[in-house]
Amino acid sequence: MADHVSVSREIAAPPDRVWAMVSDVTRMGEWSPETTSCVWKGGATGPAVGARFVGRNRSGWRRWSTGCRVVACEEGRTFAFDVDAGPLGVARWRYDIEPTEQGCRVTETWTDRRGALVRGTSPLLTGVGDRPGHNRAGMEATLERLAAAAESVDAG
Repeated sequence: MADHVSVSREIAAPPDRVWAMVSDVTRMGEWSPETTSCVWKGGATGPAVGARFVGRNRSGWRRWSTGCRVVACEEGRTFAFDVDAGPLGVARWRYDIEPTEQGCRVTETWTDRRGALVRGTSPLLTGVGDRPGHNRAGMEATLERLAAAAESVDAG
């Protein structure tokens, strides 16, 4: 089983705009087919290393929440966060943004942080048996939706 998956996409929008969109976790439900919403916690109001938020997710009829903590935050370039289920590690999500002649190239990376217990129970909770394959498809959809929004005249 793969321990990480990366998907890249060119986006015809400035890197700062795209970074502002992916690092505003309250908008993640607009891009992701699995994450329905995120809410900053503990007084956090925006992206910064150490900021925490709760992600709410859905796969079919199953719904679950996870605790998240920002672990990398470099404006216009990188945004990453760790996902946990209580005290147990689940994943690291990372967005790397590189300027190109047409705008930028965004690489979304998922790294599996699940131990044996979480890996074994995750399919029961989420209904997803092939997490790497499921995430690859979700990441492709996420970047497609992000690109459509970032490239639109009304992007913000």
